[in-house]
Amino acid sequence: MDSQRCRRVVLVSCPFQGHINPMLQLGTILSSKGFSITIVHTQLNSPKPSKHPEFDFQPIPEGLSKQEIACGNLVDIILALNERCRIPFQKRLIQMMLQQESHDEITCIIYDDLMYFSEEVANRLNIPSIVLRTSSVASLLSRLAILQLKDEGYIPFPDAMSQDQVPDFRTLRFKDLPICEFGTPKNFYQLLAHVCDIKTSSAVIWNTMDCLEESLLAEQQLKQFPIPIFTIGPMHKFAPACSSSLLKEDSSCIEWLDKQDPNSVLYISLGSMASTDEKELAEMAWGLANSKQPFLWVIRPGSTLGSEWIESLPEGFMETVRERGCIVKWAPQRDVLAHPSVGGFWTHCGWNSTLETISEGVPMICRPCFADQMVNARFVSHVWRIGLQLENQLERNEIERAVRRLMVDEEGEEMRKRAEDLKEKVEACFKKGGSSYNSLSKLVEFMSSQ
Repeated sequence: MDSQRCRRVVLVSCPFQGHINPMLQLGTILSSKGFSITIVHTQLNSPKPSKHPEFDFQPIPEGLSKQEIACGNLVDIILALNERCRIPFQKRLIQMMLQQESHDEITCIIYDDLMYFSEEVANRLNIPSIVLRTSSVASLLSRLAILQLKDEGYIPFPDAMSQDQVPDFRTLRFKDLPICEFGTPKNFYQLLAHVCDIKTSSAVIWNTMDCLEESLLAEQQLKQFPIPIFTIGPMHKFAPACSSSLLKEDSSCIEWLDKQDPNSVLYISLGSMASTDEKELAEMAWGLANSKQPFLWVIRPGSTLGSEWIESLPEGFMETVRERGCIVKWAPQRDVLAHPSVGGFWTHCGWNSTLETISEGVPMICRPCFADQMVNARFVSHVWRIGLQLENQLERNEIERAVRRLMVDEEGEEMRKRAEDLKEKVEACFKKGGSSYNSLSKLVEFMSSQ
């Protein structure tokens, strides 16, 4: 890249933790390659500029009321973001273009696929755009399958079909499809069609690796208009120092982990959005207690309905587990997963968590909650075979058995061995000469030529 010419990239992030993380990681990666980075973000869940002094942060109003945010209807929230952010984003870009110097022109806009309004604005202002997909390739193919199945009259499907394999995507069952129950079906399908459509964007960046999804990437290119695809995952390995947590991390749990035996601790975290009721919390608690395994449990404040934090834990639980359990409000997850005492992860299977876990060779207990988590859980448990899935209502005896299967039994040892083997393949991808390393080099060349 010409050192005399600083090429600026505008990144448009989606205001949810699982989307903010990879976008800021991408910004860190591109900044290290010589690009100037502007982060355009909503005031909702605004990232902290102090954590990234090398970036220029530009907020835009999203116009959501407290009631709209509190309702938790993700489909309607995302549709509203795309409707209400388009004009403020365009105004912000025009303002930037009027103020830019010749050596600091905007070379392209990279937008989260949920913030598809960005593509329309970029097209209108004659700026190249690139899509960032923060979920797996399997997830996109499952969304395309939903649209096709809907057109063919399969959806909504009866309960009797829930275990049936999906035509043309036989890895998944109908129950694994990421069909959203928020809002109306019409709005969901409208959102799905927008997210799947690359429109006029010139390339796609994917936070995945060839060693995980190479055949699916080829299938995706057959099903959609072929434009350049850059698989540069796992992005957190290219940007290890990048921190973007919206919640305060409690690092004291690392000191507790230091006192535990190797591969002995089960780490439990259901992500930044999932919630449980009091009954589910009690079943989880007694399942963990009865397993007799050490555990580090993240219970996010407000994640248990009707409870501020841990006051809904069942009576006698803390006395039963004593020093065998550690409970925190939020954990430095990458540090936890890399710790030698952690031998398993009970996860919601968000794509970031899945990639972070695979990268450390840790086997999983999967408890997906919504969206692409079901697809990821199916691939973890039945394709890569590095975990098992809890599919029924949470029940303490089943939880106890699952924990012991993963942490103690021979079955868990076999999963751990496969997880370690996959970790080695992932490391080969992002090291020099690997597929992700080479793909990143090609991305930089592509962006420099725009």
